[in-house]
Amino acid sequence: MRERGLVVEVASINPADRSRADLPTVEAAEADATFYVKSGGKFMLGFTVLALAVRNPGVTVRGLRAALGLGGLDLKARAFALFYLAEALLVGNWYRRNSLQHLHAHFGGPVATVAMLTGAAWQIPWSVTLHGPDEFFDQDAFYLRSKIESASFVICISDFCRSQVLRVSPSTKETHLEVVRLGVDCDVLRPRIAGTRPTGPVRIVCTGRMVAAKGHRILLEAAAVLAASRIEFSLVLIGDGPERKSLEAQSVEQGIAAHVRFLGAMAHQATLAEVADADLFVLASFAEGLPVALMEAMALGVPCVSTIIAAIPELIIDGQNGLLVPASNVELLAKALERLALDPVLRGRLGSAARETVIAQYNLALNLDQLAETWKDRLC
Repeated sequence: MRERGLVVEVASINPADRSRADLPTVEAAEADATFYVKSGGKFMLGFTVLALAVRNPGVTVRGLRAALGLGGLDLKARAFALFYLAEALLVGNWYRRNSLQHLHAHFGGPVATVAMLTGAAWQIPWSVTLHGPDEFFDQDAFYLRSKIESASFVICISDFCRSQVLRVSPSTKETHLEVVRLGVDCDVLRPRIAGTRPTGPVRIVCTGRMVAAKGHRILLEAAAVLAASRIEFSLVLIGDGPERKSLEAQSVEQGIAAHVRFLGAMAHQATLAEVADADLFVLASFAEGLPVALMEAMALGVPCVSTIIAAIPELIIDGQNGLLVPASNVELLAKALERLALDPVLRGRLGSAARETVIAQYNLALNLDQLAETWKDRLC
C-alpha cells in the first residue's frame, strides 16, 4: 500500500511470534516500526490506561457504554469486553498521536472488537476485512452484526464472504461492501521446470494446521483406499496442531504409515519447496475462508483437489483447473486422488489451467492495486 501512494502506520495487539533475529529483513524492519499495544509490562499498561481514562472522560464514557453493551448475560464475555476497551484506549491514543485518518482491522475476530470499541470511544472511522470462517460460525460471540453495521465499510475476500455478511446483516447496502480477493506473488511462485520433479510414487502434499476443520482424518481414510487399490503414492503432511498425534496413530491403525510422512510445522519457503515438488496438492477441509495454500499450489502449477465449501468453488472450477469433492466424502475424495494419480496428462492440464487462473484473478500485484484503489476511493 505504501508503494501505491498510501501512508500506512501499523499497530499490533501482541508482539511478534518470533524473535527479531528470526524474522526476514523486511519483516524485521516492519516490526521495528510497529506499535505494539501490549508492550511495556502489565503495571505500565495499567497506569497508561488509567491516565488516558482520566484525561479523556468523554472517550471513557463512550467506550464503557459500548463495551458494556457486549457480552449480554455472559460475565466472562463482558469482562473480556472491558479488556478490549483498555486496548482500545491505547489504540485510539496512538491513532490521535499520529494524526491518522482511518483505522482498519484486517481480521474479523478480537482485533476487530478492539477496533470497533476504538471507533466508538474515540469517535473515529474504522473498517474491517472479513475472511471467515470462524466469525461466520459464531456470529454472536464475534459481535459480527455490530461490527458490520458500525464500520464505515467492510472488505470481503470473496463473494461467499459477502453473502455471509448479507446473511448476518440483511439490511446492509451493497455500497457498504467491497470484494477484494486475496492473492499470491506469481512472479516468485513459478512451476518447476518440466522433468525436474522427483520421480517415484505419485507425491501428494497437504499443508495446514492439524485441527479437525482441515479434514486430515478424511484424507487419511482416502489414502487407505488408495493403498488398498495398490496405487503407488506418498502423502506428505505439513503442519502441526492438537490432532497430530491421533493422526499419526490413525495412519498406523489403517496400515498406511509407510505411505505417510508427517513433517510438522515448517518455514514458509521450505513449505513452498515441498509443494513445488508435489504431483498433486490436496486440501480436504470442512471450513475455510479462501485458502492461500491452494492459491500457492495453483501458482506453482500443481493440480489441486479440494472440497466444495465456502469460497473454494470461486477459486477452483471442477474439471477445469482442479477437482472438487463434497466435504467429508471419503469415497469421492479417494476417486479424485486416484484419477489424478493415474493420469499425468490430466495433472499437467489442470496444473497449467490452475496457474492461469491465479495469474488472472488471484495475482497479488493486481489485487493490491485494487485494494489501493478501494482505499483511495473510500478515504479521499
